[in-house]
Amino acid sequence: MRNRLIMSMLTALTGATLLASTLFAAGPAQAAGVPAQAARVSAAAAGVPAQAADVPAEFGTDWHDPVTAAPPVPRPDTASCQVTLAEAKFRDFTPYRGTYTPPEGCGDRWSKVVLRLDGRVKGRQYDRLGHLRVGGVEIFRTSTPQPSPDGIEWSVEKDVTRYSDTLRRPQDVEMLIGNVVDDTYTGVIDVKVTLTFHAAGRPAGAHDRALTPDRVLTLADGTTLTTPRNSERILAEVYATGSGGGCEEYWYLTVPSTAPYSCQADDGPYREVQLRVDGRLAGIATPFPTVWTGGWSNPFLWYVVPGPRAFDVKPITYDLTPFAGLLNDGRPHRVEVSVLGVPEGRPGWDAPVNVLVWQDEKRAHVPGALTVHREGSPADTSTYTPARAGEEHRVDTEAAHRLTVSGYLDTSHGRVTTTVSRTLAHTSAHRWTDGETTDALDAQWTDGEAVTVSGHGPARTTRTHRTYTMDGTTTLGAADRLRTVLALGDRATAVTVQDGRRTAWSRLDDTYTGDATYTVNVPRDQRHAVGTTSERYRLYGSAAGPSGCHDRTLTTVQGVLVEDRLRCRGE
Repeated sequence: MRNRLIMSMLTALTGATLLASTLFAAGPAQAAGVPAQAARVSAAAAGVPAQAADVPAEFGTDWHDPVTAAPPVPRPDTASCQVTLAEAKFRDFTPYRGTYTPPEGCGDRWSKVVLRLDGRVKGRQYDRLGHLRVGGVEIFRTSTPQPSPDGIEWSVEKDVTRYSDTLRRPQDVEMLIGNVVDDTYTGVIDVKVTLTFHAAGRPAGAHDRALTPDRVLTLADGTTLTTPRNSERILAEVYATGSGGGCEEYWYLTVPSTAPYSCQADDGPYREVQLRVDGRLAGIATPFPTVWTGGWSNPFLWYVVPGPRAFDVKPITYDLTPFAGLLNDGRPHRVEVSVLGVPEGRPGWDAPVNVLVWQDEKRAHVPGALTVHREGSPADTSTYTPARAGEEHRVDTEAAHRLTVSGYLDTSHGRVTTTVSRTLAHTSAHRWTDGETTDALDAQWTDGEAVTVSGHGPARTTRTHRTYTMDGTTTLGAADRLRTVLALGDRATAVTVQDGRRTAWSRLDDTYTGDATYTVNVPRDQRHAVGTTSERYRLYGSAAGPSGCHDRTLTTVQGVLVEDRLRCRGE
């Protein structure tokens, strides 16, 4: 294996669904009733670039181990302890079950807890989706790269400090990466997961209280939530992933039922993840359009560099603090997650929920009320234009939605009002030919959120604006040559302002580009594959660590890492 990798993950993941995307021997995806695109993953590391000329035909039998340009998880300079959380070889859909015991020697108030997965697989295998749960809390969701015949190794790191409440007690552990191993698909997924606990200290220990919740809850029976009566901040995490190998794995390509395409949905491609409390809409969000490592009908795009978030399945976060006055009555409340736009009865979405709670330690009961609930009229229009005289079919989609909620709590430090406004928008143009020999999408999703907390002292407002982009074309041309050209973007800005002063800010721009071609419907040694991929990951501001800057570019040619460039000083 050419180079071990370390992939960095800044949030939690989970899942357990089989992803049926393009395998080494697969051809165009429409034969399986799936659009002519699909995708899978990889991870993060440095390495010494090799030469593209060293690689045999069809990328050889041992391409570079997966790498990503994301930054490593920053770690404090304090004493640390390590615990093995899970160690398993996944051959089928049997979950690993074990037990977790907190470490000794690092206390129970940690400045940082880092999860690390080390994996290996060789032979032939699909990409797979997996989850890891501790005490029923989903702390990690990931997917896997597709292996070389000789085998690959990869690593993923994630900051899981937010789950410290769960990790302070012995717990049951469940992990599953659903897999199929037989005479054709030979890859056994061998993984080990560890937790490294860094003892509290300065300066990390000084702000643990603000960053780490007092309680981490799950929903009883999947729908019922009972919070502590003194909750003063409540966040919900939803690990929403469209997967399973059917049309909802490629939801962004679905078209209205009036259009002749292999994946249809009555209302087209718009998807919105909604959260309700006792039947009332409490949060809206745009799901991230993850491309897995078998996607867009071209595995040669993903052998080394994955698309954004493919190994880092970040949860959607909803601020439910405006509803805390209702939830603090000590009674169970119904919390439900649904995905708007999914045709009735169609499978493919998984959306487990964690609830993070901060408590007022000076009050047994914090009363309050929901005072504002204002939902804009949702807009969702998909317009189909039929092909004429050799032209392409086309579906143009525009969608938008807005929700504002506000509520107050009478805390030990006075009345505090929290207002959350979220605005979603989506535009896309989907073009394809008869038979889907050309299939193209140009799409953009935006998800803007403003959270204002006012009470004793100056009001504090945090504004976050997320933009996701996808611009790609797959073409099946002469001599069964399939070419995919694709660009993906994951961008976000966040600014916190208090008393007219900026107190925190960050800017993320993670951009992937790829261009790969191979011959379909022939044995592997006759595919004549070529592929160039690149990722540039830029992160600036408070979230970028002590330097305030991370800027890394990776470039691969025919499975060889030919560029690994850092642009920030001190990296």
